[in-house]
Amino acid sequence: MLILIKGDNMCVIGRSELIKLIERYKCIHPFDYQLLDGDGYVLTVKEETTLHYLEHKNLISYEIVFTPPNYIAHLTAKSKYGRMGLSFLNAAKVHSGFVGRLALELVNLSNDRMPITIKRGDPLMHIEFITRIGEPSPYTGEYFFQYMSDEEVSFYIDLLQREFKDIFSKEFLIQKSRRRVGIEIIPERK
Repeated sequence: MLILIKGDNMCVIGRSELIKLIERYKCIHPFDYQLLDGDGYVLTVKEETTLHYLEHKNLISYEIVFTPPNYIAHLTAKSKYGRMGLSFLNAAKVHSGFVGRLALELVNLSNDRMPITIKRGDPLMHIEFITRIGEPSPYTGEYFFQYMSDEEVSFYIDLLQREFKDIFSKEFLIQKSRRRVGIEIIPERK
């Protein structure tokens, strides 16, 4: 996918560049090389969840996603679940500058009206990073740092201050850390 705009290039980040991005900025954390898929990464789910017919639930990604200010990310559900009748309701974009676990909004629309179970650690959602052009306009909404522990937030505040201090003020980051959604400790994957 290559989109040309006013002579500048916007494009999906290839595997080798994605690995560099993840290593430098912890764009996916924790990161597992086995979950690289083509030019993207496959996010997993934090907790086992069963959705009954017509039931809507938010599943939380196990991984933290950080989209650096000069990127956006695009999400697509794994086709395995679509074939089962699971529908993904979110917008398919992660804003530039966003940091947090993703809340993946799903509904069971299966033709056979049977429950669908997604197990903890199951690969669920493809994420691809796309370069963006123009001045940074990072995410500043209420879901910044959502579902992250204090230790995780502290790590990303340090990273953002080191790498993007002209974009994210320390005061802004501290304010967002105190008002985040789903403050909790996330257990280690087994």
